[in-house]
Amino acid sequence: MDGVINKLLHGGELIAGMPSETPGEMPPQNLSRFDRKSRRKLVNRSSRSSWLRRLAVLGGTALLLGYAFNEMYSVLALGDVTPIEWVVLVLFTITFAWIALSSVASVFGFLTIVTRHFRPAKPVASTRLTKRTAMLMPTYNEDPSRVFASIEAMARDVESLGQSHAFDWFVLADTTDPEVVLQEETALLLARRRLGRTTRIYYRRRRNNTAKKAGNVADFCRRWASAYDHLLVLDADSLMDGHTIVELARRMEADPDAGLIQTIPQLVNGTTIVARLQQFAGRVYGPVVGTGLSWWVQKEGNFWGHNAIIRRAAFLECAGLPELPGKAPFGGHIMSHDFVEAALIRRAGWNVIIADDLNGSFEESPPSLVDLAIRDRRWCQGNLQHVKVIGAKGLHWISRMHILTGIMSYLASPLWLLLILAGFALTLQAHYIRPEYFKDEFQLFPSWPRIDAERALALFGLTMSVLFVPKVLGLIAFLFDREQRRASGGVLGLILSFVFEAFVSALIAPIMMLIQTGAVSEILMRRDAGWKPQRRDDGGLPLKELVARHRWHVLIGMAMTAAAYADSWVLLAWLSPALIGMLLAVPISGLTGSMVVGRFIKRLGLLRTPEEKTTPQIRERMEEVRPAYEAILSEAPDIVTLVADPAWNVQHLAIVDHMAPRPRGRVDPVSALVAAKVNEAESVEEAVSFLDSKERATLIATPHLLEALKRKPLASLGSVAAQ
Repeated sequence: MDGVINKLLHGGELIAGMPSETPGEMPPQNLSRFDRKSRRKLVNRSSRSSWLRRLAVLGGTALLLGYAFNEMYSVLALGDVTPIEWVVLVLFTITFAWIALSSVASVFGFLTIVTRHFRPAKPVASTRLTKRTAMLMPTYNEDPSRVFASIEAMARDVESLGQSHAFDWFVLADTTDPEVVLQEETALLLARRRLGRTTRIYYRRRRNNTAKKAGNVADFCRRWASAYDHLLVLDADSLMDGHTIVELARRMEADPDAGLIQTIPQLVNGTTIVARLQQFAGRVYGPVVGTGLSWWVQKEGNFWGHNAIIRRAAFLECAGLPELPGKAPFGGHIMSHDFVEAALIRRAGWNVIIADDLNGSFEESPPSLVDLAIRDRRWCQGNLQHVKVIGAKGLHWISRMHILTGIMSYLASPLWLLLILAGFALTLQAHYIRPEYFKDEFQLFPSWPRIDAERALALFGLTMSVLFVPKVLGLIAFLFDREQRRASGGVLGLILSFVFEAFVSALIAPIMMLIQTGAVSEILMRRDAGWKPQRRDDGGLPLKELVARHRWHVLIGMAMTAAAYADSWVLLAWLSPALIGMLLAVPISGLTGSMVVGRFIKRLGLLRTPEEKTTPQIRERMEEVRPAYEAILSEAPDIVTLVADPAWNVQHLAIVDHMAPRPRGRVDPVSALVAAKVNEAESVEEAVSFLDSKERATLIATPHLLEALKRKPLASLGSVAAQ
């Protein structure tokens, strides 16, 4: 056995997985009842939101929408408005409202960002933190080297600021792969040794993944959170620099009304075109959109599930999630918990704030369209579940708008598709169906089904302008910053990247429209999404799998192309931007998810962001320490070694999560099956060979089952001892 492993196991100190429990209540909230008298009063009354900002954004959106509605009605009402035209009008109004709100808000975001360039920078505070924060990183079958290297990098950054005393770090594992579980435990031992006594890092793995990530965090809250004042929730791919972490805690201490402060994470480390598209858009266009949202929602912000700090009292007392009535996918545990938790915290009288001015918050994005589809399928189900939440009693109307926005982010795709099909029907009606010119027996003049083509073209231009306003304003605001502009390729490089992003996004958009429409359709057919691990790096897939994933998208594109061609070349030309993306879905998906193609685009300088030229220090720190964890993971024990080596066995049992007493008569079927297989086996190796992955994961989480396995002889005693 390697010397490092020996030192970790035989260093004279047994490492416990978690600190002593400090139990606390986190009662499920009632969505059908709320006593407004129970809402807490603001300590600082001046922290209320301004209605003038809401009026500016919502009023501007209403005016823009009213104008667009009138123009579309005028386009269609040149003659009598037919039923199909009414359908087109309604669908257009809904989808236009969706983009108009974001467009208007981005104008105010742009103005806010530009004016910041002319303000002096605020001095960085250096006061010593007095409250305690639990740093939570939930994981699910993630690469332990990435997880623990990220924690070490962030912890050392905080330590360099002299604030380690205020933070404890927790890896909250829901890992189901037994090999990864043992790697996580090995990485924990190394992290404890490397970080020493100045930083406290803990690990807990749940036996059952009840309620997924929300249940994982809730389990921590009920058992340990009462020892802390704040919770800072991360994701497995999150990175935050020390200044941002400390500043979030400092703002929480300074604002007694703040219940949750959400940062706007920047996307980094993307290599494939899909990842770099999202990275470029988030870095260049994202600030005006995020700042615009923060500007008008003010104290009624939102929560995106990670890279945010939460006041423990607000979270435990007010944000316990109930189970929704009915079965999955609409009932059961709330999957997209973040929007709901933010709404419940605000309902109770706490402020929810978006800190759009903090820049040291990072995450990564899915590497391919297929990975986006897998993630979106889960998010889609969670957001559509919110139809059972949006009417909850006592919610602030802005919170309801956040929830509606989440729902619409997925319903928008089928609505856009329905709008295209309705336009198709309108065209085919004019071409093939003989109109009834005299609908009334006493009508003197015929009703001609006509459309104002000139006005329709102008309306199309308006729609495209509204769609591109956030992008253009984001680019202009980005160009104001000299350092960022130079780091991203200068003016010419940014413009070329802008054009490339718009072109590729236009090709991808119809594919994503069909993907999300398919996800909505599956949910309406009551199919549950489940919970699949997220790929983080290479998005490449074999051609056979790409064809299987996109075959329906290609077939739909072929059908729509044939229908458009049968009508006219003009209709085919109008629809060609969408049709090309559908017809070429397989090669587009393959190329945009390829690491090789992504590196080529990167070498060309397209989609460059400042973080590619100057890697954030926190990212560099993480990459520096990660090889140490990768090396140690290769020496993580298997189950046979775990049983055979007394030091590993004792250390593992010290880390294993406490098991609640089993009620008499309530038998866990998996545990019972493992016990039967172990009992039947003649050796440790044979027992392990009898077990599947789920059973092995249960075995290593259950002390009495491990004890039963230890009583079996080792078939390879000599080889194990030699290690």
